Amino acid sequence: MDISLAQGCPQRRHARYPAVDVLRGVAILGVVLFHLVWDLTFLGMIPPHWSVHPAWIAFGRTVAATFMLLVGVSLALAGRGGVEPRAFLLRLAKIAAAAIAITATTRLLLGDAFVYFGILHAIVVASVIGVAFMRAPVAIQLLVGCAAIALGLAWQHAAFDPRAVAWIGFAVAPVPSVDFVPVFPWAGFTLVGLAVARIGLDRGWLDLLPDGGSRVARGLSLLGRRSLAIYLLHQPILLAVLYPIALLVR
Repeated sequence: MDISLAQGCPQRRHARYPAVDVLRGVAILGVVLFHLVWDLTFLGMIPPHWSVHPAWIAFGRTVAATFMLLVGVSLALAGRGGVEPRAFLLRLAKIAAAAIAITATTRLLLGDAFVYFGILHAIVVASVIGVAFMRAPVAIQLLVGCAAIALGLAWQHAAFDPRAVAWIGFAVAPVPSVDFVPVFPWAGFTLVGLAVARIGLDRGWLDLLPDGGSRVARGLSLLGRRSLAIYLLHQPILLAVLYPIALLVR
């Protein structure tokens, strides 16, 4: 199961572009790597400044932006025949359930630093926004997407700091969380991805993408198609491996 809404809409026989799955596979590996460094820091196995270095933070944000872009790309690929409401809502419910599970688990384990609006929450909201703009002109999708990114990055107000509204974006000092991906600016990337993919489809650019026939590409494509499961399972696995090692080296 991939982190997208691609299965929520009718598709052509050739709708699945392997290069998109490959990119999603690269992105989920980036998530695992990013969290590996965070876990090593949390367990005291590497210097704490590594996980907060500006370059490393930029890497994490790049991975998040890639996922949000791919949500829009998946909607563009899947929605050419029109959205099938029941399938879309079922797919959305699965991702929402995973988001709620992440919130509940991190609340239990991490206390006030729990994930109250992370990447899965953002994907759910951005998917709904993307469907709402599905039939809008590409220029509108691109304009609104870029405006959402710019506004989310440029404007802040302390009124958005409380957790109840911080998920919208614009917070000056949001309540700390180990994973925080507010609607502004991140949903803007989904609209940009939707617009760019539609342009690529209309002009035939996506048909020029590599077919993913190499062994590495096939492996990455498989990871991309299982990105949600990997996202949910990688942290328990990493901690199960690293925690005993951390106890031994202390």
